[in-house]
Amino acid sequence: MEQTIPSFNELIEKSIIQNWDADALTDYKGQTLQFHDVARKIEKLHILFENSGIQRGDKIALCGRNSSQWAAAFLATLTYGAVAVPILHEFMADQIHNIVNHSDARLLFVGDHVASIIDPQQMPELEGIINNGDYSLMVSRTDKLTYAREHLNELYGKKYPKYFRKEHVSYYHEQSPDELALINYTSGTTGFSKGVMIPYRALWSNFDFACDVLGETINKGDNVISILPMAHMYGMAFEFIFEFLHGCHVYYLNRIPSPAIIAQAFADVKPKIIIAVPLVIEKIIRKKVFPKIQNNRMRLLLQMPIISQKVRQMICQEVVKAFGGNMYEVIIGGAAFNQEVEQFLKRIQFPYTVGYGATECAPIICYADWHDFAPGSCGRAALHMQVKIDSPDPENIPGEILARGLNVMLGYYKNEEATRQTIDKSGWYHTGDLGTMDGDGNVYINGRSKNMLLGANGQNIYPEEIEDKLNSLALVTESIVVQRDTKLVALVHPDFDEAKHLNFTTKDLNDVMEQNRNTLNQMLPAYEKVSEIEIHKEEFEKTPKKSIKRYLYQ
Repeated sequence: MEQTIPSFNELIEKSIIQNWDADALTDYKGQTLQFHDVARKIEKLHILFENSGIQRGDKIALCGRNSSQWAAAFLATLTYGAVAVPILHEFMADQIHNIVNHSDARLLFVGDHVASIIDPQQMPELEGIINNGDYSLMVSRTDKLTYAREHLNELYGKKYPKYFRKEHVSYYHEQSPDELALINYTSGTTGFSKGVMIPYRALWSNFDFACDVLGETINKGDNVISILPMAHMYGMAFEFIFEFLHGCHVYYLNRIPSPAIIAQAFADVKPKIIIAVPLVIEKIIRKKVFPKIQNNRMRLLLQMPIISQKVRQMICQEVVKAFGGNMYEVIIGGAAFNQEVEQFLKRIQFPYTVGYGATECAPIICYADWHDFAPGSCGRAALHMQVKIDSPDPENIPGEILARGLNVMLGYYKNEEATRQTIDKSGWYHTGDLGTMDGDGNVYINGRSKNMLLGANGQNIYPEEIEDKLNSLALVTESIVVQRDTKLVALVHPDFDEAKHLNFTTKDLNDVMEQNRNTLNQMLPAYEKVSEIEIHKEEFEKTPKKSIKRYLYQ
């Protein structure tokens, strides 16, 4: 049966009309836009695009921290029929220049930080750079654009002499499901990142999936915090698009979201659902929860069978409180979850689940609700998707995870070679991740195939699995395992604050790490044993998805 796919822009239009006077987007501790305010901003930007000669299908890039203005500019781009190019604001200036040039963007919206680092000269084809804060022009290279911006209020007033009302909301929605909606550049840990071409069907399909699994639980007017960058498909799809189309109220943390700021925001906003990468959850649990329960009295109580169930419920309530006390579940994705933290959450029956996706699938591939989530897995094939493991024995022998369905991209922009290598003739997207699948369809990830190391006798070594064990040991904040000749070496960034608190000398710290190495090696087969631990003074450099840039440390 062919799936009928509705017009995506029509869904944006409907949500705005139905939720006209409700709160839509709030900059945390700043302004709130109601749905009708968003509609007005969209309308003004459409007038700006039209009068500066932007055509349907032209590319418009957006680069800045999450904010209500960023969201409105993004919606304006799609509903005009242009193609959005969201760019992570954490990228370096030359990466931003590269993406703007490679994508053929005609306009670029920027936040303050980005405005201060980019060089317009390096982006010669751009016609204008617009400030996200107030949509003022930072750079204009055409008279049309300058005129349109200077006379914007006048043009708007001419078009709507009385005032702008619901019935004026009408967006471009003749798009076919395979029409290009946005180009999302992967975090590109090596070389030049690839532009993933995401069609309207994939945006709709991810939205439809979210309605299917959360539509009954999350209601109009419910609060959500956007922690992940909207320029990342995970944050875009599940902290913005689903909520906006569903009539929810999205809060943006427009400062750098440190664990302290996030914890405060959880308490203030009381989000109905929390979507995060493991790092955020692990930090909050290690800093806010573990210190309260890792004392002798608690340990003793947890060992008493009858009392321990009560204690676990109490601890679970504490953890729920740390996340605002109102959420249905916490969805974790984007990277592997630390086993110690995951086992702890499972033991106290905390409502969490782990999903799996990729930019190339806009992003969802696997998911399961927390009630039937199998610990250690990343769920089962999502609605509109098929998943299989490329292995003679998918339950026991890891193979590459393949995915097919409505979520899969059109290909990489201007890169047919990479597209051919990634999507095979039968339409299967090759993820580059290795995993197994049990009889119930739960998928378990072993690691990235490109990170896999080979042992002396050809054994497959997944560094992520060793790091996961090491990260749970004393004073280890983060680690990375590399191969030198035939030996495995662990680079560790220790918890220097804690070491200082304990008055440890450098020698003490080295002794702790040596003890950690011995403990670790007792948990590992001979070919995975670590020969030494090197202490790393600085935190490891990370991609915007918060995974360590491994190639820098090989």
